[in-house]
Amino acid sequence: MQAAVQSLPRASHDDAPVVRWFEDCDKSSLPEVGGKCASLGELIRMGVRVPPGFAVTTHGCTRFLSEAGILPEIAALLQGLPHDDIVRLEQASAAIRQMIESRPMSIELEDQIAEAYRRLSIRCGLPASPVAVRSSATAEDLPDASFAGQQDTYLWIRGADEVLHHVRRCISSLYTGRAIGYRQKMGFPHEEVAISVGVQKMANAYTAGVMFTLHPANGDRSVIVIDSNYGFGESVVSGEVTPDHFVVNKVTLDITERTISRKEHCYTVDLKNQCSHLVEVPFERQTVQSLIDDEICELAWMGKQIEKHYGRPMDVEWAVDKDVPSGSNIFILQARPETVWSAKPRAANAPEATSAMNYIVSGLLSGRRVS
Repeated sequence: MQAAVQSLPRASHDDAPVVRWFEDCDKSSLPEVGGKCASLGELIRMGVRVPPGFAVTTHGCTRFLSEAGILPEIAALLQGLPHDDIVRLEQASAAIRQMIESRPMSIELEDQIAEAYRRLSIRCGLPASPVAVRSSATAEDLPDASFAGQQDTYLWIRGADEVLHHVRRCISSLYTGRAIGYRQKMGFPHEEVAISVGVQKMANAYTAGVMFTLHPANGDRSVIVIDSNYGFGESVVSGEVTPDHFVVNKVTLDITERTISRKEHCYTVDLKNQCSHLVEVPFERQTVQSLIDDEICELAWMGKQIEKHYGRPMDVEWAVDKDVPSGSNIFILQARPETVWSAKPRAANAPEATSAMNYIVSGLLSGRRVS
């Protein structure tokens, strides 16, 4: 099914905010700050440790596109594109992204974003805090669609000028060839997808990775699965390494399976160039477990609370920050609904409770009060 591409949204120059702090957001903020930033605000409100940051709102991003005068050109380039013509999709993408990234922001927009970054740096106790600059689209992280990962993320960005540059790059990533083609294929009108950009304190990760509150291989909802590697989580998310793999019983939080892999590479900070780069893990550390058991259990407990809050299995990215004291150094970087097994009928991957014991266990798994 191919979407009918209509005119893109017009920005109204009203009093809608250009910037919103994560702690001022929740799930109702999705139209304003996108799925990723709305979820981070929701996590903060439920007491989960999340690195501080702010969102450049969908209003601010659309206002930039409107003031740059390129919305009609974008609409024309998107008109009638077939979802399966990779060459045409990439050509349109390249033209749109070049237009967006080459246009300057207005002084007013630049000042508001730069001031928010200055305040974030003060909160972090640094003159120019390293941040992750992440896309947060309004159609991203939804339970019934898999838009996640179609826009860009940039790690270890420092300084107001670099933040502004990478905000524009994230806005342009709404128009990658993959994202355009997916919206066309799914019949999702381009004009109904807006983008926000999250600017978040960079966790200086000793170890990082992903966590699923069900088993991603078979849909088993009685376990939590954690994959980890040294350094930033980039190597795990991208599949560049075979990570350490842990399976945790969701009720007892016992570690029931562990697979320690040879982890030859990881991403960490290049202090000279102030950027993320791939390095070789020292040979003697390659087969050492990258998370201690207490951290695995704490992560699993956090995952269980997040699943209970959202009422569905979740896909979570996390990091252990080496600059923060042990005991308070595990941070959740993002959490989104799991979309593969959750889309299947429950009976296909999780039997209903058919006995008193099953009823009790299913209640514990779901967080329901059992009486």
